[in-house]
Amino acid sequence: ISNSTNNNKMSLDASIPFCTTDDAWWKLIIQPFIAGFVGWLTNVIALKMLFYPVEFMGLNLVRWEQQPFGLFGWQGIIPAKTEKMARKAVDLMLEKLLNVKEIFSRLDPEEFSNVMDRGLILLIDRIISETAMEYMPRVWKGLPDDVKDEIVVKASIESNQKFLKLFMQDMQEHIDDVLDIRHMSVTACVQNKALMNKIFQECGDAEMAFIERSGFYFGFLFGLFQMSVYCFSQEVWILPVCGFIVGWLTNFLALKVIFRPLEPKKVCGLTMHGLFLQRQQEVAVTFARVNCVEILHTKAMWDAIMTGPLHRNFFAMLRTHSIAFTDNLLGGMRTFAIAGMGAQKFNDMKEAVAQKILDGLPGIIDQSYAYTTDVLDMENTIRTKLSELSYSEFEAVLHPAFEEDEI
Repeated sequence: ISNSTNNNKMSLDASIPFCTTDDAWWKLIIQPFIAGFVGWLTNVIALKMLFYPVEFMGLNLVRWEQQPFGLFGWQGIIPAKTEKMARKAVDLMLEKLLNVKEIFSRLDPEEFSNVMDRGLILLIDRIISETAMEYMPRVWKGLPDDVKDEIVVKASIESNQKFLKLFMQDMQEHIDDVLDIRHMSVTACVQNKALMNKIFQECGDAEMAFIERSGFYFGFLFGLFQMSVYCFSQEVWILPVCGFIVGWLTNFLALKVIFRPLEPKKVCGLTMHGLFLQRQQEVAVTFARVNCVEILHTKAMWDAIMTGPLHRNFFAMLRTHSIAFTDNLLGGMRTFAIAGMGAQKFNDMKEAVAQKILDGLPGIIDQSYAYTTDVLDMENTIRTKLSELSYSEFEAVLHPAFEEDEI
């Protein structure tokens, strides 16, 4: 019996050669912990490389367009592909969240004129004084101050009640001809690549933290399997291959848990649903806030209108209304003005007034910012629309950040 027992033990030891030495066990026991650490570390590094560095770091000898790597160096994946990702995000907003024409239809041209009244009065006062001194200096100098004030008041009332009101109605009707939201948003992100990082990081902060932690959990579980394999074979290639698999698998599983299942599913009485998708209401609030504070704010939109690719349309529209305003302002004096200075000089004067309005309006438009922001209510609009999207549409908010890095 003793010989039989010894033979069985020898047979078992032969089948598990690594377990025959007295110091083997601690080498086995630490493997799940090492695998867990490797899984955690690779996920942390992967997330850092997703966002940083914002600008290319290294020897900029050879670069591939919109790729994070060069011959010697690296740039964060999102900063490197900012334009591509920004276009995806803006397309989502314009297709699902915002109707620019409907948004701007919320402005009341009359109320807009009222909030601009103070700045407009000062602008009209300056324009009338400068134009009169340029084209009819003797007549203007000879007028009593109360008459000059009356002319300015009349012009201010005319500008408030007709000029700015009609101009705003025209602009609302043709907002797509003067404002390119897509170009404005993409340009803002390309010029400040950290913006895209901020959007993804703030919207996906919980998911980023989960990816880091899950690297250890999934790595530890795979380490148990690795430990079992190592009991039977200690080939030199086992540990590096397992390390590679741990690094890839932990990231892959984390992303699957974040975005899948797409729709809630019952499994053994438990509801299974992608972690990011469960936070739709919370993410909608963050996404709307960050976009409206950093990109879609009122100042940025007015800057885009007046300096963007469609600015010529805006100023052509403003010029047309400015010339009409000058004609209405002169009223019955038009005939006498033409007789006194000639038709050509009169037309030059109208053009001068129009140009002064074009030059002066951008300087006072900031008086409308508070009213415009409040009435357009873009943050609440984006938040509400985003929270109402289907899960398949909603995942597009964050998933593009990881699609570029997925295998």
